[in-house]
Amino acid sequence: MPGTRRTLRQRSYDILLDQTSPHNRRFEIAFGVLDILSVLVIFLETGLASGPGTLLARTHLFEWAELFFTLAFSIEYLLRVISTPRPWRYIFSFWGFVDLATTIPLYVFWLWPEIGAEYVSVWRAMRAIRALRIMKLLRLMPTLNSFWQAVLEARHQLFLFYFFIGIVMVVAGSLMYGIEGPAHGFTSLGVAVYWAIVTVTTVGYGDIAPHTTAGRIVSSILILIGYSVIAIPTGLITAQVTRDIENRRHSRACVHCNHAGHDSNARFCKCCGHRLPVR
Repeated sequence: MPGTRRTLRQRSYDILLDQTSPHNRRFEIAFGVLDILSVLVIFLETGLASGPGTLLARTHLFEWAELFFTLAFSIEYLLRVISTPRPWRYIFSFWGFVDLATTIPLYVFWLWPEIGAEYVSVWRAMRAIRALRIMKLLRLMPTLNSFWQAVLEARHQLFLFYFFIGIVMVVAGSLMYGIEGPAHGFTSLGVAVYWAIVTVTTVGYGDIAPHTTAGRIVSSILILIGYSVIAIPTGLITAQVTRDIENRRHSRACVHCNHAGHDSNARFCKCCGHRLPVR
């Protein structure tokens, strides 16, 4: 019996956690599709009329769909807890909280219907958290992995840049608070900084606007700075992605002739024709 338990646990591990297993790849894709479908059902449920007299209400279509998704995600969560070598580490991890939060709403409606009915919007929002689970598929996409790796490599430059932008927001907000004042909608320093952030991102809600000449000059400068908020991080990440691609090309050398510089999707050496190592 213990041997059987170990076998079942090992099978669960191969399917759920072993990233080198083809079963794991198929499992992640299947549950990624379920995640997408469950989020679509939530949008349909909140967007379509489902009053007492409608066909959707009489057939309880959304209720049955939510029951199916909740049971599927609950079984997956329990199997992950059982099969992982360190259950508590998974339970208190980010993905552990996400996986658990996506199963809670239906159980709340079952156990505490008064609370579920009172905070129905909150529970629907928690169900929409399932969209985060789709991010698990990123490891199956080499291009997105390269992009994420580029973001991690450029994190120091990005942090310094946004830290500088944050200082500019505080300084600009302070200037606008002193120039415009409460008479023109800048009732506090926080409101002024909020206006600066909205302006520098070129959103411009229009709820607060400068009325003085000096205020409009500051606003114009912030709008020009706003273009760098998009351009500079894009340039940093693009440079890292390009460097990563070049490093992959030069590091992928033929084991027979040692020729490097092959394309990322090349399968054979361009010089001797031998099969290239898989990366």
